[in-house]
Amino acid sequence: MINFPYKHVLLIGATSGIGHAMAIKMLEHNIQVTAVGRRQERLDAWVQENGTNKAHGVIFDIGKLDAIPQFVAEVTSQYPDIDCVFINAGFQRATDFTSPQTVDLPMYHQIMYINYTAAVTLASAFLPFLSGKTTAAVRNSTESNLAIVPAVSLPGYCASKAALNTFAMCLRAQLREAKSNVNVIEVFPPAVQTELHDYMGVEKGRQMGMPLKEFTDKAWEGLVQGDDEVYVGCIPPEDRFFSIARQRRSACEDFAQSMRKMH
Repeated sequence: MINFPYKHVLLIGATSGIGHAMAIKMLEHNIQVTAVGRRQERLDAWVQENGTNKAHGVIFDIGKLDAIPQFVAEVTSQYPDIDCVFINAGFQRATDFTSPQTVDLPMYHQIMYINYTAAVTLASAFLPFLSGKTTAAVRNSTESNLAIVPAVSLPGYCASKAALNTFAMCLRAQLREAKSNVNVIEVFPPAVQTELHDYMGVEKGRQMGMPLKEFTDKAWEGLVQGDDEVYVGCIPPEDRFFSIARQRRSACEDFAQSMRKMH
């Protein structure tokens, strides 16, 4: 096992669920965390509970794409030692296209906008800053195992996570070719007992999936081992799931190499 190499993590989507649990885990390992979220009262509580030495809070709504460049400039000026950006925000809704009259298309498009478009915009905006570090990372933690095998009731959510996984694979290959110091790390959760499923009803939704602490411990184990793809659980059968994931990444890397040779 190696140590987690990053010392100050900017964690976007840190006021609840997986983001909050990962932020606490990092503090336990003496890592500074700047939490980013939309709810000021939760950010204030986070700093008060954990102390200003290691815990910081910044309010921002990642849905405001036009404001992202200014947000990045301000937060990196205030905290210039940030060396890892953990992009964790997102949401989920079910959609049934067999009853098209019930489909909320604006909500469907918003899922892609927040889960994918905003995440790509954030990664792009932070890359110049992170490229100036000796070692740095962009982490997409909420890609979900559904990026590999979709759930038919969640076409928008699964499509957003598959798109984010594709972006991460391409970005990783591009940065590697450029000999960049920036690492692209993906974490693939299963269903986890968080607020993500509250739209199903709080009592039902928060009983769905793996307990949050169990997930956090397993994800952290993969991160400290230095994995750039951290899978927690899978969609059975296990051998088929990991065969799809491995072959997809391998095919991407082989294709990237063949394209480099063509140029």
